[in-house]
Amino acid sequence: MIADGDLFMFKACYARQMRGVDRAATELGAIPGIILMENAALACVNELKTDFDISEKSVAVFCGRGNNGGDGLAIARHLYNAGVDVKLFLVGGSDFSGDAGINFDIVKAMDIPMEAIADTEGLEYVVRAHDIVIDAILGTGISGSVRGMAREVIPIINENARYIMSVDIPSGVNSDSGEICGVCINANKTVTFAAYKLGMFMYPGADCMGEIVVNPISIPKHVIKSQNLTINITNSEFVRGLIKPRSANTQKGDYGKLLIIAGSKGMSGAAYMAAQSALKSGAGLITLACCASVNDALEAKTTEVMTLPLEDRNGHISRSAAYRITERLAGVDAVLIGPGLGRSEDVSELVREVLCHSRVPVIVDADAINAVAADRSMLSDCACDLIFTPHAMEMSRLTGLDVAYIEENRIEVSKEFSEEYGAALLLKGPHTIVTAPGLTQYINITGNPGLASGGSGDVLAGIIAALAARGIDCAGAAAAAAYIHGTAGDIAAARYGMESMSAENVIDCLPDAFMKILHMDK
Repeated sequence: MIADGDLFMFKACYARQMRGVDRAATELGAIPGIILMENAALACVNELKTDFDISEKSVAVFCGRGNNGGDGLAIARHLYNAGVDVKLFLVGGSDFSGDAGINFDIVKAMDIPMEAIADTEGLEYVVRAHDIVIDAILGTGISGSVRGMAREVIPIINENARYIMSVDIPSGVNSDSGEICGVCINANKTVTFAAYKLGMFMYPGADCMGEIVVNPISIPKHVIKSQNLTINITNSEFVRGLIKPRSANTQKGDYGKLLIIAGSKGMSGAAYMAAQSALKSGAGLITLACCASVNDALEAKTTEVMTLPLEDRNGHISRSAAYRITERLAGVDAVLIGPGLGRSEDVSELVREVLCHSRVPVIVDADAINAVAADRSMLSDCACDLIFTPHAMEMSRLTGLDVAYIEENRIEVSKEFSEEYGAALLLKGPHTIVTAPGLTQYINITGNPGLASGGSGDVLAGIIAALAARGIDCAGAAAAAAYIHGTAGDIAAARYGMESMSAENVIDCLPDAFMKILHMDK
């Protein structure tokens, strides 16, 4: 679970970029490192106060020798001054330097209970004796494997602690890749500073974060901006900035005319869900182009969506119907092609014709992605803006890369594809990543495993198409749609349970998601 901060759009960064932010805070913001350490400690203490009556809790603070350990020393000081039963445990000795050294000298002079861990004998009893464990052992600088006493201490903490708060990132998680460096802390909450760390969204490390809270620790926005960080974490404020309030002096045409080309024999449900989710996402006028053989069923179910029945062959839209679609392109604001289209030569030709003739944004989804993957030459004659929406297997077909490689390098693979083809890319999965042609990226923080069911992608495609039809730029439409889709999924999970929720349940929850995100419920 991630706490969604709405104060401003938080960034995500690599460890080297975070070091640049820290330097800039000192050089541009005139904020000494010791002040940043103090603010980091106060942020963690305040989070503890949010979750607990700390006057009644005992706290064990485990500190490494670096700046992360220095944060832990300062945390212990504030807790001690607040009358909390706190004890420090030094993992790796007491040879502190710099800002951490200053804090060590302070806690030593205060005579705060402290123990240097020489071995782990009986440590499990020590951990069990405390209500809260603060993990300030390793921080964001780790690469390779956890070594020394930390490697022995971390599993004991995991097995015996009642509650763990990690400082900046759980010790043992690579903050760039999400790799577990041999062992790592499994936190209940992670308090991170100034920006998210990319490894927080990459698996398997993402499973070890618990709730993530970002605290700016007084670093000004202009300092963050000076570092040109290009990876953003979407939040509701971002979505509200894109979806403007409706004016009284408007009509349906002002909210986008959308053409959806979808469905085939046996897969009419995909077309239905894409159309319904677009409808629930505010599109003004929707036309659903589909096989004549499934038109009657879709027309009966989608009473507020116009249908365009087309010639079909072997259950798929026939290539002979391409002219009827292309003549409609001039009268719409966006096109969604692919949900439930199926695979055939006719479908491939249809996709080619749409990409060649459209001058409005086209969302390339599902079977349309498969068609492009089989013949990427169809992109050479394309003159419209594109949004691709692949999951990892479809991305593998598009790029020729192994699925495992894609999952391990989601950020870079997305950048390379978007740069090569000049298209917006929404790479589905836990923490969906959206990449703009200019290589700005967005990571989504909403959603849950209940969305891993048939039809969920069709719902997402419909939301993207509705937003694109309203004139929102391609990357913005994709990023906002991922956030809205995930929010509706979270509402559906709470209402129906992750095991039982369906894509249609997610559609039913879209109105509540929009109300929540746009604050229309207040």
